Amino acid sequence: MFSLEKRKTPSKAWSLATPILAVALTMIAGAIMFSLLGKPPLEALRTIFIDPIFSEQFGAYSRPQLLVKAGPLILIAIGLSLGFRAGIWNIGAEGQYIMGAIFGAAAGLALYPLEAWWIFPMMVIVGCLGGLLWAMIPAILRTHFNTNEILVSLLLVYVAEEILKAMATGALRNPDGGGFPGSRNLSKWVSSQNTEIIANSGMHWGVVTAFITVIFAYVLLSRHMLGFHIQLAGQSPRAAKFAGVNPKALVITCMGIAGGLAGLAGLFEVTGPAGQISTDFNSGYGFTAIIVAFLGRLHPVGIVLAGLLMALTYIGGELAQLMLGLPAASIQAFQGMLLFFLLAVDVLTNYRIRMNKGAK
Repeated sequence: MFSLEKRKTPSKAWSLATPILAVALTMIAGAIMFSLLGKPPLEALRTIFIDPIFSEQFGAYSRPQLLVKAGPLILIAIGLSLGFRAGIWNIGAEGQYIMGAIFGAAAGLALYPLEAWWIFPMMVIVGCLGGLLWAMIPAILRTHFNTNEILVSLLLVYVAEEILKAMATGALRNPDGGGFPGSRNLSKWVSSQNTEIIANSGMHWGVVTAFITVIFAYVLLSRHMLGFHIQLAGQSPRAAKFAGVNPKALVITCMGIAGGLAGLAGLFEVTGPAGQISTDFNSGYGFTAIIVAFLGRLHPVGIVLAGLLMALTYIGGELAQLMLGLPAASIQAFQGMLLFFLLAVDVLTNYRIRMNKGAK
């Protein structure tokens, strides 16, 4: 018989090893799933993880897309990681992402067809504000009414999705679109374009902002008092109170940062790759970013690597659907397996397995 024995201190070795082990287990389980679907497992894994980068046929298109997909994942995951470190569980980043896109797009479209250099920066600020305000709802409800921010933030995702549909078919619908749902194409309006900074690189302003945010998050956690308060609150809430940490202010701050960054991700997406507010604008980045945050061990550098890996599964998954006929649901299940195995093997960070020799 086996039992789990709690470690006196979390194992640093297992903390670093569990993401690698989780990826390996995911690939094994994914291969079994693809085989059961009647697809060649090794070819499916090669199509997902290798062809998007190294294939001469697809690489020229896929490599720039790696940054396009990774940008919003990294941006959202950085914001979520700060709250998760402090024990503040914001699960509603998808809703904040949607509201950031709606706020920013609405601010820009209100000025259409004016051409001015300041319109895009203004949209960025308003988009950030939209995500922040949406995150303040669960934050204020927790600090003033002691509600559960997990449930409130999650339920607000569905509210945001309904608002998105209403905007795409109502207030923000393109008047020249022949009655079809969706706003004007923001990526074709010069004043609101989030174009590539370097041609054919995938590097747009959202990607640049994501990497700048990574640097700021690293400095915050390693050099700033707020970063110390965040880590202390997550490790020992009682010690945090004795150290003078204001738990309500910390909730407001962490939720606000996460909401603002998710709103930025939504704004950069709607002015760039997506191009418009539509009924299917939300692509699950807010939920996938949770996987990215934990796979990256809530560390800024780890989140960059995890974001690139998850972006690769998005691009490779689309390629596998095209080339091998894999169903989209199987790719989503494959991504979900990553979080499942990560949480499962993460137990080894805080516990060691003991064999009870005397047990029958």
